[in-house]
Amino acid sequence: MTPEQVTALIEAGLPDARVIVKSDDNTHFEAQVIAEEFQGVRSLQRHQKVYATLGELMGREIHAMALQTFTEKEWKAL
Repeated sequence: MTPEQVTALIEAGLPDARVIVKSDDNTHFEAQVIAEEFQGVRSLQRHQKVYATLGELMGREIHAMALQTFTEKEWKAL
């Protein structure tokens, strides 16, 4: 998997999200996902929403993912 492929999968599952994905080896990924639908949602649930967009690829083609999730307001405050 490439960062572009992972980005496309997350964007397909969370169509209004902005997604930034990086990887040095195409199996370990780092992703930042900014979506208003995260408003009022706990961190664990946010991560579950993102992982759901990747389905069975998690643990297979995507060996590991460091994930940060933000609402637009949280992202702008950084």
